[in-house]
Formats: sequence, structure tokens, C-alpha cells
Amino acid sequence: YETRTPQSREHALFRDLKAIVSVAKPRAAALRRQMRGIKISEIKKREDLVRIPILRRKDILELQEGEQPFGGLVPTRPGALKRLLMVGSSMFMPEGFAKDWWGAARALCAAGFEKGDIVLNCFNYHLHTHGHIIESGAHALSCAVIPAGIGDIDEQVEAIHHLKPTAYCGDPERLKALLERGASLNRDVSSIRKALVSNGPLTEQMRKSFAFKGISVRQAYMTSDLGVVAYETTSAEGVLAEGMVVNEGLILEIVRTGSSEPLPPGEIGEIVVTRLNADFPLVRFATGDLSMILNGPSPCGRTNLRIKGCMGHVNGSAMVHGKLIHAHQIAQVQKIYPNLQRMRMVVMKMGARDALFLQVEAQRADAALINTLAETVRDILELDTEIDVFVPGTLPHDGRLLVDERT
Repeated sequence: YETRTPQSREHALFRDLKAIVSVAKPRAAALRRQMRGIKISEIKKREDLVRIPILRRKDILELQEGEQPFGGLVPTRPGALKRLLMVGSSMFMPEGFAKDWWGAARALCAAGFEKGDIVLNCFNYHLHTHGHIIESGAHALSCAVIPAGIGDIDEQVEAIHHLKPTAYCGDPERLKALLERGASLNRDVSSIRKALVSNGPLTEQMRKSFAFKGISVRQAYMTSDLGVVAYETTSAEGVLAEGMVVNEGLILEIVRTGSSEPLPPGEIGEIVVTRLNADFPLVRFATGDLSMILNGPSPCGRTNLRIKGCMGHVNGSAMVHGKLIHAHQIAQVQKIYPNLQRMRMVVMKMGARDALFLQVEAQRADAALINTLAETVRDILELDTEIDVFVPGTLPHDGRLLVDERT
């Protein structure tokens, strides 16, 4: 599957999308509402997806508040699920019985995990999804798992000393802390030789430090609702390949922040994912994370899309003068002025008051355009803004439409 031609993969993805949505719609009220007026048989390629409204985490929270337990998004009845999980204090997630339900096995395999490995799993198990995401993938590869969770670090060091795990999963800071604590307690933690990390920055310095200790570390991008979305790979020469390969069974788009408009490779925007899972078919789910699609296939031989990785988070809203403004409102302004190449709203503290500055890139901007732009912002946001004009190519290429610089 990982080395299929892109054309055969696209055909399979949209065939499966049609089959899963057709079966799930009668049993998932929220999915029916999301697809209202749309014939799934007409969604045949990526360009057609823009017709489907984007679903966000705040939408899921509202849906779950109104229709328990899963907001009408899960066609499988709760009693037929493997686990019912909780993320944070108010979001609930299902887990089904299918092998590698969260799609973690490919990421673990790409990180060098194999049958017979003993995995120290330091992702959270307590009601949360991440521990189970990794464990399901490890079991799919016939690995043994030590369910360490996020518990006491001295106990985890003792487990490493006695059980000799060959692999680690968790955030990179915890791995660093375990190695340091093991040395201070004079316990043997040298059995770990490979790791898959997520949920925290893996700096180049940390990667080199782990490599010096004989540990090969790879990253995955995963979320509590989607499982593993993308993962790092290694080329045939054993070199870390650039970016992350998108997981199988997902349709990933990069859209302009605050809108549903797909962006071409090289443009930074929000990650939107359609997950082809019969128990929990999320369609056009916006993660709130930023990335961009890289051109060309990975040197590792896998043929799926590559993304840069998680490049930050979308700043969704800001409170200014008692009014809540959103990134999608800036996208609305941008849509009215397509000739302005780049645009973002910056909220700053000017003395004792908050101030809005709409930064735009333009070859030419006369007084008439600036006044019209300010009026448009006033109509949409009901707030006044200063207009700052920049030479094209000057503004940060980070995909953010709303930047709050107040302390």
C-alpha cells in the first residue's frame, strides 16, 4: 500500500470514502447534516471535497453536548466499541476493535520497530487516546508493550532496568529525562535503541544527543481524534528523509487558514484530514495545526503525500474591545481582495489600549484602496483597524491570518 502509484491510491481513497459515508450516514445524524445537499457519488477527486463543510473541534464539542456520547458522528453503537475514551475534560472519543484501529503500525515500522521488540509506552493511558494509539500499532507488529503511561519516572527507570525494553514511545523530553534519571540512580537504561516520539519538540540537538547514546529517534504527527496522521521515514541509504509521509487511509488537504480553500504544495495552511474509518468517519476535520505539502515523493520509496510536519498552530480567535474576532473573518476579507497577495491581522497593545493592524502585501496601494479595505474590515469585524502595506514577499510565510502579539 505504501508504494502504490499515486493514481491507484487516489482511486482507492475516494472509492472507500463513498462506501464508508454511504453506510455511516443513516446511523450518524451529524454526518448527515454535514453532507446535506451533497451526493457522495459526486465526490470523486480532491477538488470536489471543497463542497463539504469543514468540521472543527469546537463543532465536535457542541455536537457532543447536544447528543451524547459522540455527537452523532459515530455510527457504531457505544456497546459495540472496544474503548470509550476522553480527551481533556470535555471531548469523548471512540476506539473500535479493528486491528491497528488508529493507524500507528506504519509509523512504528518506519521507525524500525519489529516483531519481538519490547516497547516502553510513555504516552498517556488514563482515559486518553494516545497510549492506546501506540499500543494498538505495537500489537499489530507483534511487539510486547510496557504500559508505563505518564507515571512516576523512578518507577519507569526501574521498569527499564529490569524489563530491558528495546524501544520507547512518548514525548522526547520524557525520554531525555529517563536517560538522565537512570544515570543518576545508577540503573541500566541502555537497552533502548529506537524511539517514536510525538507531542513535543524534537530539536536537532536532542536528536544528535540520542544518536550519541545509540538511540535512533523518529517523529510522528498524531492527534487524539485521528490517530497517526504522518510520520518520519528513512531513505534506502539510512538517512532521515525530509518531512513526514502521510499515513494510509487518510485524505489530507492543506487549506488557507480560516477558509476551506485548498492550497498548492509549498503554501502553508491548516491541516484538514478525512479519516476513512467505519467506526468514526471524520470528514474534512480541521486539526488547528499548520503545515505544507512538499513537492515530489519521499526518497524512502513511499509514494504518498509528504508534509513538512507540524509547523505551529492556528490562532483561531482574539478578544479585542469586548468583541471576539476570528481567523475566518480575515479570510473573508482576503476573499474580497484577491489581488492582495498576503494578508494578516495583528493585535497589539498600544499603551493602555488594544489596536488592530491589518498587514497586506501589494505592489501598489493608493489611499482609495486603503480606505475601502478599512471600511470592509469595519463592516465584517465591527472594529477599526490601521492598514499597513508591505512589499510582496515581506510578510512571514507562516499561514497565520490572526496574530495576537499582546503580552
